[in-house]
Amino acid sequence: MTSIPGLEDELSRPSDADCAFLRGLEGDLLVLGAGGKMGPSLARRARRAADRSGVSRRIVAASRFADGETGRQLAGWGIETISCDLLDRGRIAHLPDCPNVLLLAGRKFGSTGNMPLTWATNTLLPAMVAERFRGSRIVALSSGNVYPLSASGATEDTPPAPVGEYAQSVLGRERVFEYFSGRDRTPVAIMRLNYAVDLRYGVLLDIGRCVWQRRPVPLAMGAVNVIWQGDANSIILRALALASSPPLILNVTGPETLRVRSIAERFGELFRIEPRFEGREAETALLNDSSLCRRLLGPPSVAAADLIQRQAEWIVAGLPTLDKPTHFEVRDGAF
Repeated sequence: MTSIPGLEDELSRPSDADCAFLRGLEGDLLVLGAGGKMGPSLARRARRAADRSGVSRRIVAASRFADGETGRQLAGWGIETISCDLLDRGRIAHLPDCPNVLLLAGRKFGSTGNMPLTWATNTLLPAMVAERFRGSRIVALSSGNVYPLSASGATEDTPPAPVGEYAQSVLGRERVFEYFSGRDRTPVAIMRLNYAVDLRYGVLLDIGRCVWQRRPVPLAMGAVNVIWQGDANSIILRALALASSPPLILNVTGPETLRVRSIAERFGELFRIEPRFEGREAETALLNDSSLCRRLLGPPSVAAADLIQRQAEWIVAGLPTLDKPTHFEVRDGAF
């Protein structure tokens, strides 16, 4: 997989479970925030799963589509597109009624520089979506950043203790959905995602590029969880079947706890470069336990070792990246 078309095909290739889910899904699907990192491949996976299952389903993608290219790409894949600023209540009101909604819109990178926009995107926007689609099933993307740093993975029963305003606003998003779900009996699933890997961005890219470019790898956050974005797409899509009131909360990540030092050393073996390090490993890190998700929706299809191998090949080939560092090493919540 050493090309963007090959990567996009892999990310959007539906599993048998995806196809079975789309075959039994009642009604059409609306993906809000479809122009971001995950949206295009997730919407395309749903489109391909519906087509492969032989069922007639509208897959509708709504986003600002600021560059125009993503919208045209989605349309070429047979997905209906709607240009919409999701912070505009009037525009949301004119979105088509749809019984199945995936909310992917959120703001993290650069949030420290514009906190009012971060809070509006992460809390006000979900409130407007929850009101508009109170008769629908909703899967809302959240983040493991709502948890405290810990020595072992947080479970869904771990009390939230968000560090920094970004994480606080993400918890605000969850509370908004809990409120509207309780008020309107809207079935909701909240997905606390930790570090999806796309090869064009992600924790593995950040660490691998440090090794490749002979820059020191930061060790302050000594361990991470990651998941192949294709697997995260599948989980988010099929979580519609688990939406409930009060909302179901699921941690979404891989089963392995990976030491940052070990990841860097593996990249060093693949690149034949001795990695350099900076800082000291703390006793705690941002870690999630996804055991419940695996019991309900199955294990990821791609193991961490394979992800590291794929990422190394991508870096060596000099293929494009999104140039959006994850800032996985940040411990004070300032993104």
